[in-house]
Amino acid sequence: MYWLSKKRYIVGMLIPTLLVYSVFIILPIIIAVGYSFTKYSGIGKAKFNGFANYQRLFSDPTFWIAFKNTMIIFIVAFLLLLVGAFFIALLLNNHLKFNDFNKALIFSPAIIAPIIVGIIWVYILDPEIGIVNALLDAAGLSAWKQQWIGGDTLSPYSTAIIYFWQQLGYLVTIYIAGLKMIPEDVMEAVRIDGASAWQKLRYITVPLMKTTISTVAVLLITGIFKIFEIVQQTTGGGPNHMSETLVTYSYSTTFTKGEYGYGMSLATITFVVSLIITGVYMMLTREKGEKA
Repeated sequence: MYWLSKKRYIVGMLIPTLLVYSVFIILPIIIAVGYSFTKYSGIGKAKFNGFANYQRLFSDPTFWIAFKNTMIIFIVAFLLLLVGAFFIALLLNNHLKFNDFNKALIFSPAIIAPIIVGIIWVYILDPEIGIVNALLDAAGLSAWKQQWIGGDTLSPYSTAIIYFWQQLGYLVTIYIAGLKMIPEDVMEAVRIDGASAWQKLRYITVPLMKTTISTVAVLLITGIFKIFEIVQQTTGGGPNHMSETLVTYSYSTTFTKGEYGYGMSLATITFVVSLIITGVYMMLTREKGEKA
């Protein structure tokens, strides 16, 4: 296997991957950014219009509704999954009864197609046909009934909960893999020294899981900003665009209204916001690591 260490073989194996990545990831991004500076309906030739799409975007009230909803979903889902998945992984990493069954149960939503996830949760949260409101009615708690989806307030929170349910098992699996990599002799030494469970978590587990936590955080940032099927299936962005996210608004603008240039400006802003958040997170975690 010595030949694998030679630079030319490493480069040779990387080139096909880089080509595929460039053609299917980098090139479409460049094209999308280019179209964001044009007026284009999908038919004929695109006409360059400078920053007109971005000027329209920042004065578009629907854009700000979609931006607000996206940030609500991001904050709620990010915190729930980053922290919640970690503590569930800690529990499942112990030799508990029915551990394998619990792992399979938690992971099962991750293998369901997002569009099916949306359909499932329509029958749970829909204010007219949903199970939640029906159970509240049956329990004599009709005053607690809410418009969980399709309203102008709770829709983004419900979307975050649905995404949490769908992605929990996948992220728990990543966390468990990270926990398995912590040397057992380190944990044994800590136990012998009489450290409490909180001390083990704070001073041993979390620092040694830093890389895994960062990986999960980046996956969450990129994943949350791509949520589409759940919103499209549960609310369709309605009523009157009140539950739109940046992705669904970009989609409807591009493919329903035929405003490709404006739709690509929305997509570009979504991409830039996710990059900024990822960069800020990486910078903050790096600074904390260096101080430690």
